[in-house]
Amino acid sequence: MSTTEWASRPRGKPTIAGRIEARLRHDILHGTLAPGSRLSLDKLREELDVGLSPLREAVTRLVSEGLVEVAPQRGYHVAPISIANYTEVGALRAELEPYALRLSIANGGLDWETDVMAALYRVNHTQRDANDARSRAEWEAANNAFHLALIARCDMPLLLRTHAMLVAFNDRYRNIYSEAVTVQRDVVEEHTAIAQAAVARRADEAAEILELHITRSVEILVGHIKKNMLPEAPGA
Repeated sequence: MSTTEWASRPRGKPTIAGRIEARLRHDILHGTLAPGSRLSLDKLREELDVGLSPLREAVTRLVSEGLVEVAPQRGYHVAPISIANYTEVGALRAELEPYALRLSIANGGLDWETDVMAALYRVNHTQRDANDARSRAEWEAANNAFHLALIARCDMPLLLRTHAMLVAFNDRYRNIYSEAVTVQRDVVEEHTAIAQAAVARRADEAAEILELHITRSVEILVGHIKKNMLPEAPGA
């Protein structure tokens, strides 16, 4: 299960609204529903073959998550994207995730250490083929699971939910600009250094490496977007 699903999947049996929400969220995060595009409820109701009430409920939830925007006289639109927004997402992760990691190092026991090293093994042994969308998706899921394992014992539910939201926003950019993501550096050594410092309880070192790791990833993707893919984005 991805970090996004972990944070937002309804508990128990999914409702009709929950299934619609999951479908729309997937399409927004993967760019199937283009940033800034209008969401016609009548059209969606026909396409998804659902009632208007559960559809409105699902869209309202996505508004609360920041994936959909609503304005008087304009209706619903998929949230736009910009370099400024992506940079903000990265800056927040670079602050919150190392903080959460410090808490996990303080709180976590042997089970946490085992989960971190298992997640490290999985992400480091998951192939990422630049030309294979499924391969990229599997690596992204393993990468998100690794980052979640690191901070899972921060024991702060609100922080974890906030982190999951930021990861979802981050994934949206990485999915939409997958061409740029595929040329990023090999992060095996960085992941290994973070995990080893964390389980050895070297909190300052682990937090510092993690912050740099996040910052580098954001800077690299922003550089590619600026150069090749989003030259006129708002906030660029």
